[in-house]
Amino acid sequence: MGFARTCAVALVGVEGVVVEVQADLEPGVAAFTLVGLPDKSLTESKDRVRAAVVNSGSAWPQKKLTVGLSPASVPKGGSGFDLAVACAVLGAAERIDPRVLSDIVMIGELGLDGRVRPVRGVLPAVLAAANAGYEQVVVPECAAAEASLVPGISVLGVRSLRQLIAVLTDEPVPEEDPDEQGRPDPLMAGLRMPGTGAATGMHSMGAAQHDHDLADVVGQHSARTAVEVAAAGGHHLFLEGPPGAGKTMLAERLPAILPRLTKGESLEVTAVHSVAGLLPPGKPLVDVAPYCAPHHSATMQALVGGGQGIARPGAVSLAHRGVLFLDETPEFGSQVLDALRQPLEAGHVVIARSAGVVRFPARFLMVLAANPCPCGRFSQRDDLCECPPSMIRRYQARLSGPLLDRVDLRVEVDRVTRSELTERGARGESTETVADRVRAARERAAVRLAGTPWRTNSEVPGRELRSRWYASLGAMDEAERSLERGALTARGLDRVLRVAWTVADLVGHDRPGATDVALALQLRTGVPRGVPMAIGALS
Repeated sequence: MGFARTCAVALVGVEGVVVEVQADLEPGVAAFTLVGLPDKSLTESKDRVRAAVVNSGSAWPQKKLTVGLSPASVPKGGSGFDLAVACAVLGAAERIDPRVLSDIVMIGELGLDGRVRPVRGVLPAVLAAANAGYEQVVVPECAAAEASLVPGISVLGVRSLRQLIAVLTDEPVPEEDPDEQGRPDPLMAGLRMPGTGAATGMHSMGAAQHDHDLADVVGQHSARTAVEVAAAGGHHLFLEGPPGAGKTMLAERLPAILPRLTKGESLEVTAVHSVAGLLPPGKPLVDVAPYCAPHHSATMQALVGGGQGIARPGAVSLAHRGVLFLDETPEFGSQVLDALRQPLEAGHVVIARSAGVVRFPARFLMVLAANPCPCGRFSQRDDLCECPPSMIRRYQARLSGPLLDRVDLRVEVDRVTRSELTERGARGESTETVADRVRAARERAAVRLAGTPWRTNSEVPGRELRSRWYASLGAMDEAERSLERGALTARGLDRVLRVAWTVADLVGHDRPGATDVALALQLRTGVPRGVPMAIGALS
């Protein structure tokens, strides 16, 4: 009887479970049985593995073969188990020393010719292996850079099963024929998940941000201030205005003024994008804030995650540590928008399916954009709109009160005038200037929040704000009167105080004063409070 075991990783969301792959050979009629709760794609690995082993120059054992995946109670899916199954079978057949395999984690799909193809989720799989105490992993050669992001673990990248067998048996490693120059790598074909990328409105990481300068936005002083405050404190933003006023331009320029991701944040974001198959070729680490702008026809599964079998990340998780922009927000389904309430508060989304419960991170900065009415011309200043009042009310009521109550900043984006558009030489502050102020404000907040689990002002609970980081004496009087009149909810009052702290960080105040709170109230309610709408004027 021959027996061998090695390890692979089963992904549940962006978390991994180390799975022991056991192979047992017994005398009897040649058969291949795979047990351990595999899905359809994993069951098909029997044929892939057999063809890959034979085409790699090794003999397939003509005995009764049983491959078990333990723990058997964990659902397993995908083609990333192929490499481990093949090596376990060869270990049981004594082609490879079984003792060499027991402490190695193997991740990769096998082609019929024995090539090792990449799979999605390499980074979270290697993270799970490292957390379980393993020190060696084998991955496809083209995914070795992604796997090497995990510290303290030895990564071996292989291009074929023949190479791996040679390494494990101390034989000369065969050379694989290189691909022709200028042609796409055939190993990468099919790695990206169909229907993602352009459909999610994802920027190519960092490339699009260099083309978007905040100085390109004409006028819109109030909206520019709101964007700066949103970036400095991580506050959600609602832009309302007529078509062509610059709402999308402002949202597209927001990621560029956000600080670069820390190492821990980069690993979080990269893990989500790796599971979704959205990592750009040649760039294994996402180190800038992602930007995701799904179309208003997106389903609830596309927005918050889901799908058949094991759930996959949606737009809220792809925008983790970045910006989620919902253009034409009233056109989204009401149930789709209301599904955002839980991730907005919790910073993660939990999806329950028959195959298991999946938890994805979803701490993003949400930007909503909407027209004031179906035709987009409704305004308090003119009568160009032809929509009946009842139609305007129904259109604006598509955004529920509980959702808008979770938005800290609400700004009306005015129509750009002819003089603003044609004036020469009058450009607003550049992205670089605003990003410097945002970075300085984040640093002040980080010093104040040191030793706490929170990183930005928007994450601090209201009870902590009221008991530890309160405003100057009398600064909150007007906001508290708004609460008594019903213009603010209790949650809204806490959010005003959070925004006031962000304004104070931007202008360099030790704690929010009456002017900082007045600007926060104006950004929250849209009612003028007699304060300048420029951060520089408050310094």
